[in-house]
Amino acid sequence: MKNSIQFFLLAALMTGGLCSVRSQSGVIEDFKPSSVNQPGKEYPQVNSEGRVRVQISAPGANKVQLDIGAVKYDLLKDENGVWIGESAPQDEGFHYYQLNIDGASVPDPGSLYFYGASRWGSGIEIPAEDQDFYALKNVPHGQVREHIYFSETNNNMRRCFVYTPAGYDRDTENRYPVLYLQHGGGEDETGWSNQGRAGLIMDNLIAEGKAKPFIIVMDNGTWRMPERNRTAPRGERPAGPWPPEGWADGFMKTLLEDIIPMIDASYRTLADPQHRAMAGLSMGGMQTRVITLAHPEVFSYVGMFSGGSISMEDIEKAPGFKENVRLVFISYGSRELENPRRGFGGDPKENTDELEAAGINTHFYVSPQTAHEWQSWRRSLYQFAQLLFKN
Repeated sequence: MKNSIQFFLLAALMTGGLCSVRSQSGVIEDFKPSSVNQPGKEYPQVNSEGRVRVQISAPGANKVQLDIGAVKYDLLKDENGVWIGESAPQDEGFHYYQLNIDGASVPDPGSLYFYGASRWGSGIEIPAEDQDFYALKNVPHGQVREHIYFSETNNNMRRCFVYTPAGYDRDTENRYPVLYLQHGGGEDETGWSNQGRAGLIMDNLIAEGKAKPFIIVMDNGTWRMPERNRTAPRGERPAGPWPPEGWADGFMKTLLEDIIPMIDASYRTLADPQHRAMAGLSMGGMQTRVITLAHPEVFSYVGMFSGGSISMEDIEKAPGFKENVRLVFISYGSRELENPRRGFGGDPKENTDELEAAGINTHFYVSPQTAHEWQSWRRSLYQFAQLLFKN
């Protein structure tokens, strides 16, 4: 396979047509190293079609596959025991992936590692047409700080990451609103700053005058099924409603009794509900729904990215929500809305339209040509941040 690739690359250079040359399998041979490779690593690579090519030396292996986008692609081995191959075109943005070597799933030693799917593993960026909004630019930059603290609620040490805007340490008189921003299932408090590029998104928005400066708090909302409720076989959901009753109570207590008081005591915040927002992706959006409906006296801005929606029935059971909340933002990737298998708790667009008709300020955003993935959520944060904390 490598000899075939080299032949077509040589032919391309001789004809000056590198960008349009295809291999015998129809793949465009303009692959470049991924932007999130480990320093000096040539693989993994991405081409202009969005295909991911990987390479790994495993002379003793019998079968090696690239596992990305819930599809496994067989790799081919050359005479030196080096396996190489590529995927079908992937959607724009960030994707988790792994290699499968004789049945064992392992990270690619060429990529940087990201926490997702409840493990540290490989990730890759498919260049997006709109990637400028999360690009690293020569603009004033804020900081993403690691903040370690003791949780009285859980009787243990915890960690969150806190984004402070550019100028936070210089202008010590200024106070800021706060967004509490939650990750998805199988991820942790590193997700939004690493995979999500939250800090760069905010730096660019603030530099362009599109968003007000505010603090972002990214904590770990992971929850575990209580032992007494683990009646289903491993890997299967137990019988009954999902998620189970009270599933978000633990993180809600931690957020209200530990995290928010700690942030207000440690940072120059505007410590009132009018300057406090909560949002999250997938599981984090579901947590946002439960917590903000239960405590509209704490948050005035609500964002749910691929995490369900809020219905009029929810509002009727949540005294004070309609009066106190200034914005309900709901978003999805367009491919999610094409796939009805994900439970929305009712049609999310219809639910949001009903809230708007009832006099609640709402915003419904659809990320074009993306599914349940980080590009949907990066775009959602970009849109949501521009609506926050404005009179």
